[in-house]
Amino acid sequence: MVVAMPPSFEPWRAFLAAAEVATATRASAAVLAACRAQRLAALLAAARANSPRYRHVLAGCNPATQKLQDLPIARKAELMRDFDGWLADPAISLSMLRRFVADSANIGKDFLGRYTVWESSGSTGEPAVFVQDAQAMAVYDALEALRRPQLRPLERLLDPWSLTERMAFVGAIDGHFASTVSVERLRRLQPGLATRLVGMSFLQPLPRLCAELDAFQPTVIATYPSAAVLLAQERRAGRLKAFPREIWTGGENLSMASRNFVREAFGCPLANSYGASEFLSLAFECTEGAMHLNSDWAILEPVDAQGRAVPPGRAGATTLLTNLANHVQPLIRYDLGDRVVMHEVPCRCGSPHPVVEVNGRDDDMLCLAGVTDRRPVYIVPLAVSTVLEEEAGLFDFQLLQRGPRELLLRTGEHGPAAARTLHRARIVLAAFLKAQGVANVAIHCRSGTAAACGRSGKTRRVIACAEGA
Repeated sequence: MVVAMPPSFEPWRAFLAAAEVATATRASAAVLAACRAQRLAALLAAARANSPRYRHVLAGCNPATQKLQDLPIARKAELMRDFDGWLADPAISLSMLRRFVADSANIGKDFLGRYTVWESSGSTGEPAVFVQDAQAMAVYDALEALRRPQLRPLERLLDPWSLTERMAFVGAIDGHFASTVSVERLRRLQPGLATRLVGMSFLQPLPRLCAELDAFQPTVIATYPSAAVLLAQERRAGRLKAFPREIWTGGENLSMASRNFVREAFGCPLANSYGASEFLSLAFECTEGAMHLNSDWAILEPVDAQGRAVPPGRAGATTLLTNLANHVQPLIRYDLGDRVVMHEVPCRCGSPHPVVEVNGRDDDMLCLAGVTDRRPVYIVPLAVSTVLEEEAGLFDFQLLQRGPRELLLRTGEHGPAAARTLHRARIVLAAFLKAQGVANVAIHCRSGTAAACGRSGKTRRVIACAEGA
């Protein structure tokens, strides 16, 4: 049977991207610098030619000699306000994309027959929408396939096509988020994976999620660090029987204590990665446990609050991303919001790609009183954020736990509209917690209160057992 490939997947692009990624994996620093310079020039030329916004920004510049640090910083809010002028394809409009992502049946499907689309989670404000062309997807696919660490190299040698693997992604599977879209896209590209690669919602009650995992018996679980810790607790308590052979995490901070706890609970290796909606596969861990930036396709610039570069070894106030792979939605010195540290000292693994230390999300897991068994109920912070954003339309919020049965939900917004949104958020949050088996919890709401920031520089959205809030 011949399977028709979606237009966003082009075999020849996939082959070329894989060859380029493989070649650059052990290339010299000089070769990597030449690759970046060539790809930056191509990005600037394409942006100037096809994006109305960048036609103005780059007017008079020579793409071949333009210094990246001399270009202006691009911020999400201003780009979203000028979305139709930002995109390099006039056939795309923000209104069309909003309608597309509003329908969960479109998850993993091509937009306009040639683009992959996902939206951000809204961790730094209202979600943005990101459009990936075939070239960008080919690069992401190649990076995932060739640079993700091999935790079981002998088994990979015996089964290079992963035909014996059963992979479960645990996340928010009903939204157009990058990980969810990627999973569904992969299932469409490889129909044989349909029964061996599944998504499971971490929004469902934990006993039901554990039952799904036990029934599926995955060899690989991919999820967020906080969800991995929660599953590890269930595994140690004997309420989760699944016995994966490796764990993949990403999207949040992973402390050494959490890493060790998950690894010991499941008795298998764990690998963490760093990615974003703006660039799916920014960095992967090496055998030494260091995170290496895919510097042949992405440029990260840690900067201070005034937008000035900070020296290696120090974290900036934020980080600027330049995505060298995606030409349809130019991301040039884009304020990513993360705080990262770039290191110049070579890694013992021998990789020429720089080591990057990431300070990402800093949210807490909630521990609330349960209805039955007097057992506490743990709630993953990203699940809370997803419910409040998707069901209540509340993006500017902070949820503080004051006790086992008391929460404070606050927002910096004020006025009648904010009050209505908070009221709706309280209802959907209460319903979600009840479905998780949480006992009657008091949810207090407050508007017009600015949220505190965590160590990462981002707003901490979920804070457990806050004192004096």
